[in-house]
Amino acid sequence: MTRHEAMHTQRIPLNRERVLRAAVALADVTGIDALSMRRLAQELDVVPMALYKHVANKEELLDGMADAVVGEIDPPAAGPDWQRVVRGRILSARRVLLRHPWAARVIESRTGPTPAVLAYLDSMAGSFRDGGLSADLTHHVMHAMGSRLLGFSRELFDTSGPSGPPDPGLAARYPHIAELAATAAHDGGSTVGGGCDDQFEFEFALDLLLEGFECLRRQGWTSAR
Repeated sequence: MTRHEAMHTQRIPLNRERVLRAAVALADVTGIDALSMRRLAQELDVVPMALYKHVANKEELLDGMADAVVGEIDPPAAGPDWQRVVRGRILSARRVLLRHPWAARVIESRTGPTPAVLAYLDSMAGSFRDGGLSADLTHHVMHAMGSRLLGFSRELFDTSGPSGPPDPGLAARYPHIAELAATAAHDGGSTVGGGCDDQFEFEFALDLLLEGFECLRRQGWTSAR
C-alpha cells in the first residue's frame, strides 16, 4: 500500500455500522469476554472516546452487535408451505450463530429484544399467521419455540465435559440416565454452546414442534378449550 492509499484508508469516516462490523469481527476472533471498548478502539485505530459518538456504552454496543448478527439471517422464502418456510428461516438463523458462536449468549443477556430481534420475531409470527395459524395459536407457538426461533436452545445441564464410560456407581444409582448416555451419539463438538444441542438434536426437536403445531392448526385448536 502506498503512502497516499494509507492516508486515504485512515480518512474513512467512523460510523455506527463500521463500529459494529468491527466489534462483531473482533468477537469472532477473541470471544465476547475479551471484547472491550479500548480493544475495539485499537482495532479501528481510533481513540476510545471516538467510539462513544456512535455507541453510548458497552451495553449499547452489545445491543448493536446482536442486531447486526440477526440481520444476517435470510429473509423468509416464498411458498405456501409454512413449515418449510419457518424451518428454513430457523436453520438460517442457526447457521448465522455458527459463524458467531458468542452471539447466542449476547442475545440472551439483553434486558429486552433489540429492534432487529423484534423485527425478526414479528416476521416469524407473520409466517405462522400466513400459514393459517390463528393469532391465539401463534401466541402459544412463539412461547413454545422460545430461543429455538433464533437458532439455538439450551439444555438442562452442560454435558460437554469429558466423555467416556459412565461411572459404575452412578450407573447403578441412575440406570436410565446411564443407558441414555451409553447410546447417545452426538457430534464431537456441540454446534451452539455446550451440551447436546447439536444439529441432529436441534432439527429433531424443531420438526416435532412444527408437526405438532400443524396438527393443532388442522384441529382448530384454541387456548379456550
